[in-house]
Amino acid sequence: MSKKTLVLGASPKPERFSNKAIRALVEYGHEVVAIGLRESEVGDIKIVQGFPPLSEIHTVTLYMNASNQKDYIEYIINLKPKRIIFNPGTWNEDLADLADEAGIEVDADCTLVMLATDSY
Repeated sequence: MSKKTLVLGASPKPERFSNKAIRALVEYGHEVVAIGLRESEVGDIKIVQGFPPLSEIHTVTLYMNASNQKDYIEYIINLKPKRIIFNPGTWNEDLADLADEAGIEVDADCTLVMLATDSY
């Protein structure tokens, strides 16, 4: 089943884990939306900036550290995703608490590992 996923902190640089995650998510058949610091592309996926209006996001997977998440906290919660994945180095207690209060599943995990082990 495809899970529409927002990759927050997306990078066009192939060596970045966000880039690898975008490619893997597409390979595994998931619809991907990507937000980054600069507009760019990863394959056929456009990286946009800011806070685009989105709907039906199943998963938000984070690739930005806690201090860079501050401007996005309200945006993420208002998207009402089913879950948020805090990839290594992205844990944010404030966002995790708000997500939990809003009934959003919180996972401290790695999107790439989850995909590879069929636990996504």
